[in-house]
Amino acid sequence: MEKIIIFDTTLRDGEQAPGASMTSPQKLELAYQLEKLGVDVIEAGFPIASADDFKAVEQISRRINKSAVCGLARCIKADIEAAYNATKKARRARIHLFLATSKIHMQYKFRKAEDEILELAKSSTRLARAKCQDIEFSPEDATRTERNFIYRVIEEVIKEGATTINVPDTVGYSYPQEIHSLVSDILNNVSNINKAVISIHCHDDLGMATANSLSAVLAGARQVHCTINGIGERAGNASLEEVVMAIKTRRDAFADFYTAVNTKNIFNISRLVSGFTGFAVPPNKAVVGKNAFRHESGIHQDAVIKKSITYEIMDPADVGFTEAKLVMGKHSGRHALAKRLKELGFVLSQDRINALFSDFKALADKKKEVYDDDLIALAEEKTRDTKTAYGLIFVKVTTGTGITPQAEVKIKYKKKIFAACSSGDGPVDAAFKAVDKITRTKAKLLDYRIEAVTKGRDALGEVNVKLNIKDKIISGKWASTDIIEASVRAYLDAINKIIS
Repeated sequence: MEKIIIFDTTLRDGEQAPGASMTSPQKLELAYQLEKLGVDVIEAGFPIASADDFKAVEQISRRINKSAVCGLARCIKADIEAAYNATKKARRARIHLFLATSKIHMQYKFRKAEDEILELAKSSTRLARAKCQDIEFSPEDATRTERNFIYRVIEEVIKEGATTINVPDTVGYSYPQEIHSLVSDILNNVSNINKAVISIHCHDDLGMATANSLSAVLAGARQVHCTINGIGERAGNASLEEVVMAIKTRRDAFADFYTAVNTKNIFNISRLVSGFTGFAVPPNKAVVGKNAFRHESGIHQDAVIKKSITYEIMDPADVGFTEAKLVMGKHSGRHALAKRLKELGFVLSQDRINALFSDFKALADKKKEVYDDDLIALAEEKTRDTKTAYGLIFVKVTTGTGITPQAEVKIKYKKKIFAACSSGDGPVDAAFKAVDKITRTKAKLLDYRIEAVTKGRDALGEVNVKLNIKDKIISGKWASTDIIEASVRAYLDAINKIIS
């Protein structure tokens, strides 16, 4: 059997989705969980993009032991230097170069001729290989590139030391038969292709990213780029859980292949990414959606009771859908809390466990039972950057029928406490305006969403906001049994991301 290398780009392409930005502590925690999942390569970020991106890639490189850690770079010397410096401490470092090769990109983005692009690809690969032994090269927009030109580019970069050739369907333009043909033609027309691994990178603009990725595997690709929950630019990337479970489930079609992914960790890491990014997992999402293993139809229920395979092609336990063995409540201790958090996929220091325990106890006093989603929401808060500039001290709202909503907010900033009052169209709007007065932030609210993340009348409410601040789209998230408090803290969470 041949191994299909799983290249996860949640921390790079996934985070490029508008509003999906994560803090450095969150990125490091996600990298730990990706390694635990069994991902072969973690694309940790785009080091030249920002100081924070560089820092995150560098931290991940120092602390990940099993997975290869990869940094993205354009075919520009400064990018290559940044990617090398950020990943050089990794036990297994990789530099991922990309350069557009389609006529559309060459004409409108670069305004360069084919020979210029070819020379740039060669010289950049040569420079990167002089610094790092593991080089991946992507001819961007490969599916809209003329075949003969892409053969030339691939052959030359392999000569210069590229060890993996990634074939990107950058704009999700292709379909399975076309992808199969392209990968097959590369294998048959590039003389030195046996010296490199062929990879595939598909976007989901036409809803075919997973199908295209699997088609590439059948044609000869041995590495797949994917993201948790399929997040990414525009409509997203190929979904890791879909690709991996398709290979595992359809043994008739993929009998010769396997991945190193521990699929029992899929559900937990799916929820972790959802929490960090504020992107909810649709209930009908394949493999990890809440409805993926639920049956309401009486006919279906009867059949599943008799034999689950009638309507379940996967065992729910294989992807981590399991009943909680610990019932968490006000009588639970630190040890039980730490054990359940570990089972849910969180690796937290004792200091953070202690800090979380007091919040857990306070929540347990309000609820008869604390559910897993409660614990996940609390744990996510402890992975936020502790050096945030603004901290909520107090919020009070006055509202009612025929009354103009009023809000009073107190915020701590640089060891000083500031207060402001404001009115608004509703209590949340009034509170946000009071925050704006203190922070002097000109934020445009693009999206506000609240949902109960747990059961019952005492459910924990999770608020997700998406703001446009200084022409950047930033998301904020917070959970509390008090939705006004959760709203203000989520709003501040987004503002603090911009500041940090």
